[in-house]
Amino acid sequence: MTHIPTKQIAGIYHRRVGDYLVTALSDGYVEMGYHIFREFEPNEVDQMMARDHRISPPRISVNCFLLRGPAGTILVDTGSQERFGPTAGKLFENLSAAGVDRAEVNYILLTHCHPDHSNGLTDVKTGERLFPNATVIINKKEIDHWFSDDEMAKVDDRKRERYFGWAREQIAPYRQAHLRLAEDGEQVLPQITLVECAGHTPGHSTWLLQSAGSHMIIWGDLAHVPEIQVARPEVSMSFDYDPDQAALNRTALLARIFEEKMLIAGMHIHFPGFGWLVKEQHGYRVATEQWQFEI
Repeated sequence: MTHIPTKQIAGIYHRRVGDYLVTALSDGYVEMGYHIFREFEPNEVDQMMARDHRISPPRISVNCFLLRGPAGTILVDTGSQERFGPTAGKLFENLSAAGVDRAEVNYILLTHCHPDHSNGLTDVKTGERLFPNATVIINKKEIDHWFSDDEMAKVDDRKRERYFGWAREQIAPYRQAHLRLAEDGEQVLPQITLVECAGHTPGHSTWLLQSAGSHMIIWGDLAHVPEIQVARPEVSMSFDYDPDQAALNRTALLARIFEEKMLIAGMHIHFPGFGWLVKEQHGYRVATEQWQFEI
């Protein structure tokens, strides 16, 4: 009898964007409950998820993206390491499957400091940098917020640990010589610009790659559950710092992405995470990109 596999193939997928090779790297997924939505009742969530034959309550995919091109080797977000259970924390095995050693990474672009995006920076056991030769680039507003004792004093114990505590733990080893702060609209590396989309966090950022006539936006947490938040941009999440600002900025950025026909790379779009916006009556949907065998 032939061997029956128990795992899928490695969670990696490559595509070209101008002068860059962009590689989607799966960090796995997280099962979430109905409580993550502010405006929706469970039956409404079920109905919207059922349209696309999705699991409800939602399963949230977690992706990171590797860019190799004129600026060197760049990783966008670092996943969750071991902090979201056995279904997540897969970044490092997939990075290895893609043939990339962590020491090769020159830059890490963070969309924001929430633990499913930044908790792969520093070893949680030893406190050592997991990317020894990388400079972390992040919106200055993120650091100002998560390293503010006044802001930390305003939140409950859970957020104090998981948001402020873990962000400080992960960022601290890079602060002296390996951290660069950026601002909205700044070109941080050749052909890569920070486009702020605050609300989910104070400095939540997307990264716009414009290269050789192609343009792609790596949109961070613009949408956690694309079946709902892309179709209904006004819907915010329970873990948004400023839900109203997040909804306004999401609505505006989705309109720009559609108008400019940007390729999307989404941290929480189902793997491999690439797609295009399609206009619908009351919002949009993500048309996932067709699999391409040749790179």
